[in-house]
Amino acid sequence: MAKDILSNLSPAPGARKPRKRIGRGQGSGHGGTSTRGHKGAHSRSGASFAPWFEGGQMPLVRRVPKRGFHSPFKTEYQLVNIDTLEKLSSAGKILNGVVNPEVLSKLGLLKRRALVKVLGNGALTAKLEVAAHAFSKSAAAKIQGAGGKVQLITPTAND
Repeated sequence: MAKDILSNLSPAPGARKPRKRIGRGQGSGHGGTSTRGHKGAHSRSGASFAPWFEGGQMPLVRRVPKRGFHSPFKTEYQLVNIDTLEKLSSAGKILNGVVNPEVLSKLGLLKRRALVKVLGNGALTAKLEVAAHAFSKSAAAKIQGAGGKVQLITPTAND
């Protein structure tokens, strides 16, 4: 055989199959209903359903019970505890004692871009400058008690 060069390349034997040609008579094996089955919407032309259509049965979104009030304006926070900040500072992962949402996301503490709230669980000995969108009273007291600063960030449209 000639040397394998780009102009001579072809698929391996049996690798390519001819496409199924439907509606070409009974001798083809795909005549009659042309693989569409008998009757029903999908047997007729122009049939299309939304991806969430469940064939006429009660849709999942209507079967699942709903209770209570769900505010569309709820603000969700990613929570960070004081003891987590203490562990990070003792491990030397916080540079210059500055903590903000960008630093926390680089360290892998935030799952997604969201508002950050610092909670007061644990004890803090490191002097940190913490910037977040919200603080619990105990968290703010512990940060300031350790000689650090608390800075509130106002949420922007892209937060």
